[in-house]
Amino acid sequence: MNWKKAKEMVFDIGADMAGGLLIAIGVYNFAVASGFPVAGISGIAVVFYHFFGIPIGAMTNLLNIPIAIFCYRSLGKQFFLKSIKTMLISNIMLDAVAPLFPVYEGDLMLSCICMGVFSGIGFAMIYARDTSTGGADFIFMAVRKWKPHISLGKLIIVFDFAVVIVGGILMQGDINRIIYGLIATYILSVVVDKVMYGIDAGKLALIVTAHGQEVADKIDELTQRGSTLLKGVGSYTKEEKQVVMCACNNKQMHMVQKAVKEVDEEAFLVTMESSEVRGKGFKPH
Repeated sequence: MNWKKAKEMVFDIGADMAGGLLIAIGVYNFAVASGFPVAGISGIAVVFYHFFGIPIGAMTNLLNIPIAIFCYRSLGKQFFLKSIKTMLISNIMLDAVAPLFPVYEGDLMLSCICMGVFSGIGFAMIYARDTSTGGADFIFMAVRKWKPHISLGKLIIVFDFAVVIVGGILMQGDINRIIYGLIATYILSVVVDKVMYGIDAGKLALIVTAHGQEVADKIDELTQRGSTLLKGVGSYTKEEKQVVMCACNNKQMHMVQKAVKEVDEEAFLVTMESSEVRGKGFKPH
């Protein structure tokens, strides 16, 4: 093993430990301490912890064994092995490290928010390293390969909400805590998206104009952003047009709109959200 691979492995393990600890704190020190259910395979393990006192991390590992065996061929060897490593580390954090921290016993809404934020950041740190915590992630990825036409987002929402609702009914039967569990699940998913993509999010402008070069020059003058000129043909008029494509950050979009207006008030401008922008002037590949 060369130095570069050793360094990357150490960094991966460090990211797993940090992400796993944040997930563990969110689950054990906030959700479990406040008595509301959580989503995923960990949510099922929390139910066993509530009734039988089985450590959540150990139960999660046990539940993951048949899932891992079933999904192995669909995941690929490298991703599977990385995920097993991440899963073991995160569950050790859940059983051995999280209990060393004080648990929160205050306002349920604050506990719900903290659970979503802590766990969301933790999951984002793990997903960003091209690995996972196993469990439901394995199931969803296997289903995606088996039935690619199925909406993965809808499947995840249905599964997570079902686990939260059933878990809440079994543990407390308290509708308020079930609602807090659902809110925490939603916050977690939003935080994961924002941490992984929000920092590098931006805008994409498509400008259909007869003065493409002039528009591109004006955009460059006002924002110092380059553009790409594409050729287009109007489907109705059959006239040739130029399409200026420009990626920018959220703050610069106003200046892009101003540049278009100054050069060609008749231009057709489409503004779109881009979850991530990579390349020169943005985040490197």
